Amino acid sequence: MPINQKQLANSVILLPQGRIDLSNADLFRDALLEAVAAAKAAVVLDFSGVDYVSSAGLRSLMIASKAGTARGVALSVAAMQPIVKEIFTISRFHLVLPCCESVREALAKLDPPALASEGAA
Repeated sequence: MPINQKQLANSVILLPQGRIDLSNADLFRDALLEAVAAAKAAVVLDFSGVDYVSSAGLRSLMIASKAGTARGVALSVAAMQPIVKEIFTISRFHLVLPCCESVREALAKLDPPALASEGAA
């Protein structure tokens, strides 16, 4: 599973692609924790390229969320595909992590200076 990353102001945007399931949840968790360590304000997960998240993927998100809280770094999920949005709703995970319609909306809430950075989505 490829996970691209970009830094905008005090935030990190992660762009995972494909499925997040048991086969790659540890890789996903490690990328999330690395992003949390690098960010000063927020980590925004651009899920526009994610077509499925299993319970193992949700667990990785929970671990990263707790690490972010401990460091004062907010996490948000943005641009979810309909099936992923349904998974978040059924699991009530949308109550654990803020979910936004777009990366721009997430940055506006969590790190407004990042919107002025080149390449803001």
